[in-house]
Amino acid sequence: MTEDDEILKRLKREIINATLMTGEGHIPSALSILDILWILYDKVLEITPENLAEHNRNHFILSKGHGALGLYAVLSEKGFFSKNDFSRFSKFDSFLGGQPDSNKVAGVEASTGSLGHGMPMAIGMALGMRVRKFENRVFVLVGDGECNEGAIWESALLGTHHNLGNLTCIVDYNHSTDRALLVGNLAEKFSSFGWYTININGHNHNEILNSLMFRSEKKPIAIIAETIKGNGIQIMENNPAWHHKSPGKQELDAILEELK
Repeated sequence: MTEDDEILKRLKREIINATLMTGEGHIPSALSILDILWILYDKVLEITPENLAEHNRNHFILSKGHGALGLYAVLSEKGFFSKNDFSRFSKFDSFLGGQPDSNKVAGVEASTGSLGHGMPMAIGMALGMRVRKFENRVFVLVGDGECNEGAIWESALLGTHHNLGNLTCIVDYNHSTDRALLVGNLAEKFSSFGWYTININGHNHNEILNSLMFRSEKKPIAIIAETIKGNGIQIMENNPAWHHKSPGKQELDAILEELK
């Protein structure tokens, strides 16, 4: 087992434990993006608590805000706030709510939760950086269900129109929307809007890293990451019953045993 694997297992345990007191949080949605978030913050973004106030740096927006537990776990690991703060997730006096709030949480660059809004914000940030001749990049992570929002495709048109080669959209394709509406081949869809598209296994760290490091001259990039909702916890994987559920005592024991 690699060092990254060890860290991610521990972060999964921390995510589970953070939900126990209040019963809040979308655990499976956080687990489907955890590998991507870890590679982003550990190897790509170069965002630290010390350079947050700088504008000329890489930026990240979690558009699917209900996956906030995954982002909080990674931010706490990287020192943006304490592990004790993370363990108080969703308590009355905690600054960590079910959706990320940029006014309260160090490291959160956009308040999200209403699906479809993070993508247009990322478009604006990428365009602003290019106008100011900054060479850094903007990354935004959206969900496959979120791709039912018209704002995603309006933004996709703008990204192409403005030749935003500094913009990368990562789609968490965990197929959670399949039961309601099939979105089909998202790589083909983004490609038809003029984006450069890459298909990856969203839990394979080498594929994640290689796709995130790729940069196009003029085309925005769409990374379609095939993921498993609830990845790493057998009773949660692709199980809709766990979409917004916290484990009971017996379930918790089994989960923590699996994550040893």
